[in-house]
Amino acid sequence: MKILMMTTNPVTISFVQAVLKESEIECFVFDEHVSIMEGSIGAIPRRVMVIDEDYSDAVDAMEAMELGHEVYRDN
Repeated sequence: MKILMMTTNPVTISFVQAVLKESEIECFVFDEHVSIMEGSIGAIPRRVMVIDEDYSDAVDAMEAMELGHEVYRDN
């Protein structure tokens, strides 16, 4: 799995999930429960993950929706 993006913004995560679903790319949100345990103050970013084979398609989908600046590039 690869990190597609990391953010503390739940609205951005929701939008990215919708974009990927529309592109038929399955994604997983990691660290949701950790952020709840810390009181949802936004100190710990959540990670949106995709399988390795879908990573380039997921990046393309994000760039098409002008979310390329959100892509985590240190995989």
